[in-house]
Amino acid sequence: MSVAQVNIDLEWSLDRFEKRESARTFVKQFEGLLCVYSPTVEQIYSNYSMDFPLRENAKMVVLPNPFAFHDTFNSVDSSCVVDTGLYIIPGAMVGKPGLYLTPANQRNSAKVNPLPLRQAIAKMLASQESNDPFLPLLMKGDLREFKAEHPCLHLHRLKVKQLTRLSIFQQKDIQRSIIDKLRVLANRVTAKQSTV
Repeated sequence: MSVAQVNIDLEWSLDRFEKRESARTFVKQFEGLLCVYSPTVEQIYSNYSMDFPLRENAKMVVLPNPFAFHDTFNSVDSSCVVDTGLYIIPGAMVGKPGLYLTPANQRNSAKVNPLPLRQAIAKMLASQESNDPFLPLLMKGDLREFKAEHPCLHLHRLKVKQLTRLSIFQQKDIQRSIIDKLRVLANRVTAKQSTV
């Protein structure tokens, strides 16, 4: 699939990043582990790769797997995808190893006690039986750079019970897919931290 065939929501510019290679390395950790949402076509992609063309100033492209149509979810209204104000940050931002989750207004505050990502994911997983499960998604613009030093990932979330155009079965299918990805991410984060 060429870049020209990719929907614009799946082309993520790295032009504003001073440390592009650092941003690439950071976001690749989450490739295929956090679902990506495209508001233009109202789709969630759970099976995709991240492509970084060799051309200078090329955009990062999210490429859905064309052979896994069952991993693309349609008719996901953009009103059901909301900003969380939460960021996944590298531990270097807070002088610690690993990955952390922190609110937007506290990304660089000495008073903040960011939550280790594995604990944050455990809380997300624990919320799945509630009336408002936390289902994280990525969108274009969520890969950011803080003070030209550290890449970070902003999170959106899906309000799955507001997907009134979809059946309960379809809602559960989307929720299950996001949860499955979260569990794999939790295992990877735990494995990495145990080797530090």
